[in-house]
Amino acid sequence: MRLLGVIISADLSLNRHVSVVSSASFYWLRQLRRVRRSLDDESAAILVHAFVTSRDDYCNLLLAGAPKSVTDKLQRVMNAAARVVSGTKKYDHGLTHLLHSELHWLDVAERVTYKLGVTVYKCLHGQAPDYLSELCTPVAQVAERPHLRSASHHLLVVPRFQLDTYGRCTFAVAGPTTWNLFQNNLREPDMQIDCFRRTLKTCLFDQYSAH
Repeated sequence: MRLLGVIISADLSLNRHVSVVSSASFYWLRQLRRVRRSLDDESAAILVHAFVTSRDDYCNLLLAGAPKSVTDKLQRVMNAAARVVSGTKKYDHGLTHLLHSELHWLDVAERVTYKLGVTVYKCLHGQAPDYLSELCTPVAQVAERPHLRSASHHLLVVPRFQLDTYGRCTFAVAGPTTWNLFQNNLREPDMQIDCFRRTLKTCLFDQYSAH
């Protein structure tokens, strides 16, 4: 089934969707490699974003909780895209440095985390549709929990779920779970969205240097 451009299999997996996206992305990367010598770095980056990375990021919120085997397919696309932008070859060293330090690209898993964080932020600040906002309930708003420490830390309620495979992948679970893992300063309610975006991205990049 195709819904808003996303292919969802009968078993609710996104394997087919990711495979189609990866195939289309590699097609465009092959086309761009043919003309790469005629492009400056800025033009190459613009075209890669237009035809490849924007495609990979589309609806990537649905990849929350997806197996590494699934996100790895898109990561290979991102790796190849970085090679095209930089003009380096497949087996050249320094891919991690190229991605994180030169291009300032997050890995696929962190791009999903970033999208989750921004979406939850919008839910909490009245900038998202009601059907999403109602899934993000601050602990402080729950009658039995207003005085808990988690309430003062601006944590969200994570609902119980039965299916470990799919339940944890839903926004109702993945959104609050991801939000609760952020540093306390990221959850401050008076933080403006531009500041939130910058701080979240910095925190995600800091994870790479910590490893």
